Amino acid sequence: MTRLLSPLFNLLLVVAIGFGLSGCLSARLPVAKSSPWEALNLNTTASPLDVGFVDANHGFLVGSNRLIMETTDGGASWSQRTLDLTEEENFRLISVDFDGDEGWIAGQPGLVMHSSDAGKSWTRLFLDAKLPGDPYLITSQGPKIAELATNVGAVYRTTDGGTSWEAKMSDAAGAVRDLRRSDDGSYVSVSSLGNFFATWDPGQETWQVHQRVSSKRIQSVGYQPNGELWLVARGAEIRFNQNPGDAESWEKPIVPILNGYGYMDMAWDPNGDLWLAGGNGTLLSSGDNGESWQADPVGDEEPSNFIRILFDTDSGQSNKGFVLGERGHMLRWAGKA
Repeated sequence: MTRLLSPLFNLLLVVAIGFGLSGCLSARLPVAKSSPWEALNLNTTASPLDVGFVDANHGFLVGSNRLIMETTDGGASWSQRTLDLTEEENFRLISVDFDGDEGWIAGQPGLVMHSSDAGKSWTRLFLDAKLPGDPYLITSQGPKIAELATNVGAVYRTTDGGTSWEAKMSDAAGAVRDLRRSDDGSYVSVSSLGNFFATWDPGQETWQVHQRVSSKRIQSVGYQPNGELWLVARGAEIRFNQNPGDAESWEKPIVPILNGYGYMDMAWDPNGDLWLAGGNGTLLSSGDNGESWQADPVGDEEPSNFIRILFDTDSGQSNKGFVLGERGHMLRWAGKA
């Protein structure tokens, strides 16, 4: 009898452990009592991809399917704009930036537009066919001056309104899935397969390649407020740079919650709290730099994948923030009470 019960007992034990582990992995984080975010209805099925402001109130939003919108109330409401582009061209407007009235838009395939009158009018620039890759990220730096990075990690600069572009490095990084720029002009990129990342500082001839820290593929890498790196990997794993200036030194991984959805972006709000955005309305915050986490109640109600978190500091407007989702979903920073 004992022999018959033993296999049955072992089976029940395995099943019980399985259910227990499953419960741990799907357990939800505590939900915050209030939220500093408010949901906006953009009345579009296009996906917002970037936001740039001329001043405290006036700004532009760009996205997929030629989406361009304008706000004059700090982002509380948005109205549709159009660009002088032929109907058969379906551009993905991926980056917008202003330095005062000087504005730039980068899009794919092969699109750069320039404005010198705060976005009242836009001029399309025709790029050299030899320019490696498609425009990915553009940074306005003053009258007729901008820096353009492409989706293969090439970086160019213009000082004549886009008539000519000068390469800032000898070689591109190769196809990238994510590319970001720091305030001091450094760049970090993630390879298209997520198996390595690369860094570039002004004055270097080429990108410096760094292998991933674990077997998990990298989703995105960016800059902390102190200028050091952060990293998001597949499997809902985040890491912070351990030794200042060492791009290959990382702290132990942090996994806030395993809910089946990966993280896409990370950012710090004006109060210094850390935010994570990801799939299926995943929006998490931490007030102790990752030691503990809670879910945001507004984000939790949004039927969208969140792909980017932005806080506008370029124009000194650090109180402006947005969480960009898919198919017209966006959250606006309302601030904490």
